[in-house]
Amino acid sequence: MRPDPTAEFRHRTVEAPAGRLHLVEQGTGPLVLLVHGFPESWYSWRRQLPALAAAGYRAVAIDVRGYGRSSRPAATDAYRMLDLVEDNLAVVRALGEESAVIIGHDWGSNIAASSALLHPAVFRAVGLLSVPYAPPGGPRPTDVFSRIGGAEQEFYVSYFQEPGRAEAEIEPDVRGWLAGFYAALSADTMPDEGDPDPHFVAHGGRLRDRFPAGTLPAWLSKDELDFYAAEFERTGLTGALNRYRNMDRDWEDLAPHRGAPIEQPSLFVGGTLDASTTWMADAVEAYPRTLPGLSASHLLEGCGHWIQQERPDEVNRLLTDWLRTLRD
Repeated sequence: MRPDPTAEFRHRTVEAPAGRLHLVEQGTGPLVLLVHGFPESWYSWRRQLPALAAAGYRAVAIDVRGYGRSSRPAATDAYRMLDLVEDNLAVVRALGEESAVIIGHDWGSNIAASSALLHPAVFRAVGLLSVPYAPPGGPRPTDVFSRIGGAEQEFYVSYFQEPGRAEAEIEPDVRGWLAGFYAALSADTMPDEGDPDPHFVAHGGRLRDRFPAGTLPAWLSKDELDFYAAEFERTGLTGALNRYRNMDRDWEDLAPHRGAPIEQPSLFVGGTLDASTTWMADAVEAYPRTLPGLSASHLLEGCGHWIQQERPDEVNRLLTDWLRTLRD
C-alpha cells in the first residue's frame, strides 16, 4: 500500500472576520499562504504542501470563506474582495506570523494580488497561477461581461452572477458537474478547437451542455473527484458563486487603487491552453509596469487551467526556486 501523501497535513480552524477559516498546514519555516479558486478547496494544493514543506517552508492552504469547513456568511456582499483580503490577514495573525508569501490560483490569484496590493508590509511577495494581474480600474465588470457573449450565447461569468441560476444546474448532480467542468478546462480533455466553447452558455441552455462527458482528466482520480464533490454536496455552491456576484462591488471598493502596480517580488505561471492566460495576454505584456518586482513569468506549454494539479512537479519546482530567491 502506498503511503498517504496527506497523512502529515495538520488541520485547524482560526478566528477570522468570516467567523472561522479552515486551513491545512505542513512544514516549518517562513509562511507561504496558498489560496484556491473556483470550484476547489484547500485540497487543490495537496501536491504543493509536501513540496513546500520539504523545501523549508510553513505551507498553509486555506478554505476560502464559503468553501469547505470555513464559515459561509449568508449575505451576498460578504464575499467582496476586501473581506477576503481581511480573512488572509487574520490567518497570518492567527498563526503568529508578521508576514507571508501569498500564492493564489484562479480566483485565488486575484485574492492574492489584492492582498499584496492592499497590505504590502504583510504580504511580502506574491505568486499568481493561471490568472494574470490586472490593476483595478477599467469599465464596470458586468457591462464588459454582458457584451462578450453576443446574441447567440452568454459568458459564463454573467451566468454565474444571477443568484440561484447556476446552483439550479449544479446542485442536483454536483459530482457530474464538477467532473465535466474540470475536464472542460484541462489540457488532455478540453473540447477540440472549433467545438462549442464551454465558457459560454447557449440561450436557454446549461453550461454543462458543452462539457466533455464520461471522461476525467489525467490529474484527477475518482477518489479525488469524490473529495471535491463531498465538499460541495455538504456546503452547496452559493458561497463559492458569490465571488462572481461581487465583481462590481470590488470595482467600486478598489477604485482608489486604479492602475496601481504591485511592487513586491512576484511570480506568474500560466498554461498555454488556459483561456484565463490567453484572454489576458495584454495583462501579461503589461507586467513591466504592473508587476515591476516580477522575478519571472512562465507559460507551461500544453497546460490547461488547473495548473498546479495538471503539472505539480513543474509548478513545485518553479515555486520553490522562486521562494529560494526571496531568502537569498
